[in-house]
Parts: sequence; C-alpha cells; structure tokens
Amino acid sequence: MNRNCDIICFTLSRWDAEISSPSLSLAKVFARNNRVFYIDHPYSWKDYFKERKQQDVLRRKDALLHGKNIYTNPSSLPANLTAVTPELTLPINFLPAGSLYNALAAYNDKKVLKVIRRVIRDYNIKDFIYINFFDPYFVRKLPADIKPLRSVYQSMDDISQVAYSNRHGTRLEEEIIRNFDYTLCTSKELTRLGSRFTPNAHFHPNAADADNFRKAATEVLPKPVELQNITQKIIGYTGSIEYRSDFELLKRVAEYHHDKILFFIGPIQGTGPSDVGLDKMPNVIFAGPRKITELPNYLQYFDCVLIPFRKTTLTKSIYPLKINEYLSAGKPVIATHFSEDIYSFNNVAYVVDSDEEFIHAIDTAIAEDNAERRKARMQVADQNTWVARVEQFWDIIEPEPKANV
Repeated sequence: MNRNCDIICFTLSRWDAEISSPSLSLAKVFARNNRVFYIDHPYSWKDYFKERKQQDVLRRKDALLHGKNIYTNPSSLPANLTAVTPELTLPINFLPAGSLYNALAAYNDKKVLKVIRRVIRDYNIKDFIYINFFDPYFVRKLPADIKPLRSVYQSMDDISQVAYSNRHGTRLEEEIIRNFDYTLCTSKELTRLGSRFTPNAHFHPNAADADNFRKAATEVLPKPVELQNITQKIIGYTGSIEYRSDFELLKRVAEYHHDKILFFIGPIQGTGPSDVGLDKMPNVIFAGPRKITELPNYLQYFDCVLIPFRKTTLTKSIYPLKINEYLSAGKPVIATHFSEDIYSFNNVAYVVDSDEEFIHAIDTAIAEDNAERRKARMQVADQNTWVARVEQFWDIIEPEPKANV
C-alpha cells in the first residue's frame, strides 16, 4: 500500500481546542510525510448562536455560514496540515432514535460529505486514507464515490458509559465499526468491546510528545508566575478536570497533605470540585488550561503528579494520555488502579488499590525520587511516542482487512 498517500481526518477534537488531543497529535506526525486534511467536528446551529462572539467561531464565520474560506494552515501546525471547517449542522442529539433523527442525521451527513468531496476535488486527491477519530455521529458509511485505500475508525472511550453520548452513540459506533475497514482502540478493554463487531479491531494506545515533555527533565525552564511564591512541595495534575476524577479522594489528599500544594492545570468540566468543597481549600489551586507547550514549565516544578480516576466501567476502558506525558517529564506518578492499561505501568508508577495507599504513596514517591528512577520513567515513555504510534498505524492497516462480521 502507498504510505505516501494523503490522509483525510474527521475529528471530534478541533485543531484549536484548549487542550491537545490524540487526533491532532497523530495528525501532526502524519504531516511529516503526508498531506493531512483535518476536518473539524462540525458546529451546530445551537453551538453557533451560543458561541458566536468567541474568537474561534468568529474566525470560522464565513465557512460556517457560507461554505467560504474553509481552509486554514495555522502557523502552530505543520505546513503539510490543512484544517478544514464544515458548514453548520443541525443539533439532533436530544431527539429519540427513529425516523426523524435518521432523516436529520442524513442531512448532517450531507454537510460533511460535501466538505470531504470538496477537499478531494480542490487538492486533486487520488490515493488517501480516511480516519474518523471518535466521532460516529457523522458518516458511518462512506458512499461509493468516496473510495479511500482504507477507512479507519478510532475508538477512544466506552461511549456507552456517558449519558449524553450513549443516547445515540452506542448504536452509531457499532454501525461505523461494522462498516469501516479497521477500528483502532486506545485501550485493551475497548479492543475487546470492538472485537464483537469486527475482526479488524486493534489495540493502538495513546502516547506522548516526548520531545516536548522531556524538557521538564533535561532543561532549566522558566518558573511559571503562579508557582514563584510557593515554597511547599507541589502535587500536580494536568488535563481535563471532570467526571472521571475521584474528587472525594482528592479532597482527602489535600486534607492529609495540608503542608503541600495541590495544583491543577486544565479546564474544569462540571461541578465536581465545588460539590466536595475542593475549590475552597487553602492549599488547592486551579490554574485553568494551558497550551501543551507550556506544561513542561509547570511539570519541572511539581514534586509528584496524580492520575486520580475513579474505578468504574468507563475508566476500565481508559489508557490515559497523561501517563506517558508525566513519564516523559521524569515525574513520579501516583495512580488509582482503574484499568488493566494503567497497571501495565506498575514498574515505573505507583498504581494503588485503595484511597489510603494513594494518600500515603505521595510521600513515598517524593522520597524515593532520584535520577535512576527518572531515567527509567523516561525510557518507558520513549517507547510510547506519537511517532511510534504512526509507525504502528501503518503496520496495522497495510494488510487487506478481514471480512467484517
């Protein structure tokens, strides 16, 4: 198969989202050798009216409303990567399954197919791979006139375990898995679940931009202003702060380690921190989101880092993006034992089964940290880079797919 072909990505995560995503990370590596067309998750009319004054919507206005100026080559992304904005779609997730939902979903699919056909025409694309990154709400089967060398779906979470996505997503994801050539799954549990619908489900886990995060361990970086007056030990967390996290556990961490600072970087989604009073504690700081390139500056000054996920059916299917980012930075990691995938890092991280172990592992991790342990962590992370995942991607999809069930 021609590895020098073009790649058309349809993504759940837009290129300018406030936190980075696996889809964008993979796209940037693909763009080293391939032309990549990164089609954003469509805005609905509801999204547009709610967010129409925000900069990310304003700069897309012509594309969203009129289908004009749909291409952009952001300076922050590789020259070979073109971001693409589809026209506005209809908000339909609130509808029950049935003929009305199907009719409006077909209308939305036409909007997406229109932009795919336009990309193919405008850039004279011949051979290409089509990847849907965890967005089964659109185009679950490609029409006959759109003929990629391979169609690939990436499953990133157990879609059945979140009420909003489960409303339609579970049945739609089964449909796209059955129709696409390959399904790549970011955890072993997702691979098991996907294998019910296709013989071409493969484990393809998350990774890290090791070159970026390694700076925290190998360079002297400017100390962020929020950390400059902190003299205590810092327990850090980076990433989205939401329903996966065990906020009761985090409150206990802050109470027990009252002599340390618990420092969060990332957007808060939902009311979890305020529900338990975590946001009112004197040694807890929520700094908000930062660009992925800024994270090493913070990580360098963290004494240990956390992955405090609850143990649920949802988290059973998670291979967390942040584990390899933390390890690339050389940091001691304390994690709850929420999945088979996180336990595979037990040799270089403190993966524990109880709240008490979690709380006490923080002091142990800080005390035991040394150059030898940092080196071991970084060596593991070096095996889990996005470059390695792209090579694995090609190895998986090169053979002809087996007939789907």
